[in-house]
Amino acid sequence: MNLSQDIKRILNALAYANAGENLNPIQKRRALAGCTVPVPAQTLPATRTSGPQVGLYLGHELPVEIMQYVVHTCTRLKHGLTVMTFETETDAQALLAPHRELLAAAGIEARVIVMTGEPPAGLAHALRKHPEVAFLVCNESGYFGHGLLSGAQRKDSLPVPVVLVAGNDASTLQQPAAAVTARRQAA
Repeated sequence: MNLSQDIKRILNALAYANAGENLNPIQKRRALAGCTVPVPAQTLPATRTSGPQVGLYLGHELPVEIMQYVVHTCTRLKHGLTVMTFETETDAQALLAPHRELLAAAGIEARVIVMTGEPPAGLAHALRKHPEVAFLVCNESGYFGHGLLSGAQRKDSLPVPVVLVAGNDASTLQQPAAAVTARRQAA
């Protein structure tokens, strides 16, 4: 394995680390199999809309793995959820709709912030305006995640740490164009 595959494997492990802490054995197996896992009733927090927040950068898709990570992280840290997007409010709500039951079961109410401007600068500006956001979670295979991994987006331009979460199909993520071209020429 190379370094990037090791990092992806580590990030996948971190995304599912919470399954070992709060879930019973049946729920752990479901989480590792990729099923939606309900949060145990004894750990349900009250709905939080103020106080520390987990930021979720929402692009044009919201994989279930990302949402499961966010819900379990919010529950464990007792943080609320702030969804930050350049999509319209309607589009953001439509992407969140399939996950409403999971959010409600965990007692999490998602607050949506629609950003404006150029994506990197607009995101940094929005994060500075919302100091309650402790860190930002985003999809590794999304536009912003690719920018961070490739170095096109500087991570030090953001005022909070960024957690990249990979889906179950991390092995199918796009690789640098040079590696793909070299592999095609060798075949």
